[in-house]
Amino acid sequence: MGGATTAALGEDISVPPPESTQGQATRKRVLSGMRPTGRLHIGHYFGALQNWIKLQNDPQYECFYFIADWHAMTSDYADTSQIAQNSIEIATDFLASGLDPKKSTIFVQSAVPEHAELHLLLSMVTPLGWLERVPTYKEALDNVKEKDLHTFGFLGYPVLQTADIVMYGEPDCALIVPVGEDQASHVELGREIVRRADFYYGFRVDPSLFDKGNEEWLGFVRAKLALKPTDEPAGQRISVGELAILGLIAKRYAQNVGFENFLKEMGPAGRFFPCDTVWSLPEFKLTKTPRIPGTDGRKMSKSYGNTIMLSESDDSIRAKTKVMMTDPARKRRTDPGDPDKCPAFDWHKLFSPPDVIQWADQNCRTAGIGCIECKAAMAEHLIRWIQPVRQRREEYAAHPDKVLHILDEGSAKARKVAQKTMARVREAVFHWEEKRKEIVAPRAIGKAD
Repeated sequence: MGGATTAALGEDISVPPPESTQGQATRKRVLSGMRPTGRLHIGHYFGALQNWIKLQNDPQYECFYFIADWHAMTSDYADTSQIAQNSIEIATDFLASGLDPKKSTIFVQSAVPEHAELHLLLSMVTPLGWLERVPTYKEALDNVKEKDLHTFGFLGYPVLQTADIVMYGEPDCALIVPVGEDQASHVELGREIVRRADFYYGFRVDPSLFDKGNEEWLGFVRAKLALKPTDEPAGQRISVGELAILGLIAKRYAQNVGFENFLKEMGPAGRFFPCDTVWSLPEFKLTKTPRIPGTDGRKMSKSYGNTIMLSESDDSIRAKTKVMMTDPARKRRTDPGDPDKCPAFDWHKLFSPPDVIQWADQNCRTAGIGCIECKAAMAEHLIRWIQPVRQRREEYAAHPDKVLHILDEGSAKARKVAQKTMARVREAVFHWEEKRKEIVAPRAIGKAD
């Protein structure tokens, strides 16, 4: 789920990870998603779905899996005519592969508009330079020429991704994103964005700084912030304005020197400047995925035309595997080969039983069998593996209304969580409830008198 490494993010604020409640979290919540590009192939299953299913079947995890239809628009905004159908197709493959709506919340991103609101708020604090240095952004601009990627939406993709993730974090709940090693930096960028947002919306001055007995600390803080000392006695009721002014100046100072340095400079007085966590800091869970080459030896991708879809027919599987690439060293039937260089052998390790894997390995190295025979055996085991998945898919495909109902129910459930999150976030950002109480409470007291 693009990103940049933490080392590339040296900016004006260095906020240490807040003291996390996740170490004592009683719950663990998992969030991941896929863009709706149509039907899924076996690479999607072994690259992500297999792990998703494992996590949903572990009772310690509460899983949220979504169809990222807004993300699809970041690179394909010109034609959205197939997004709805592709979303149904991908949801059908989710269910056919084993995702269970009774165990996982399966939803559509755009059906939870709070994602867009949080994306907007996080975009306000995300430096442009962070996004421009995202490796996948620069790589896409250099290599993808058939699409217009020079848009705000594509540049801001990592911010939307961060909003997707942190939307489902709660104070007493660890937030986990399952990713491969190549995607860990994406989550790191999200963590940096969250830390920065937490600084702006969680940094505050503890009013007890103005309490009687803290005169020395108040003087020390004022001196550090180059504020003129005041003659008012400590312990008197401070004005909201005075507290706000001190907080504003302290925040600017912390921004200039870095929050960690600010706390060091303040020493023991740093306890009067807590930084509340507004969002849960996401953690990434590295998942090992087997090598899943396409039929031509390259990475399996629909754009390369080298895939085996989860809905592939038996005849099509046999036809595609018959001509798939093997070890290029085996130019003749009598040439020995190296299974470690053969895409077909990688598939054997996924679908064939141990005795067949051993048979293929040994006979490849000794030229005991030809590649056609080896691939034919692999194809039959692939067919046996895919048959129950394909059968479940056909059952769901025959009743798309059931798939739609599952998505609607999952989206409604996800939105309840998102609304709860955004209520907390809005208050942290805008303080409207605090302001309402400040305005309404005195009037209520006046009426009572």
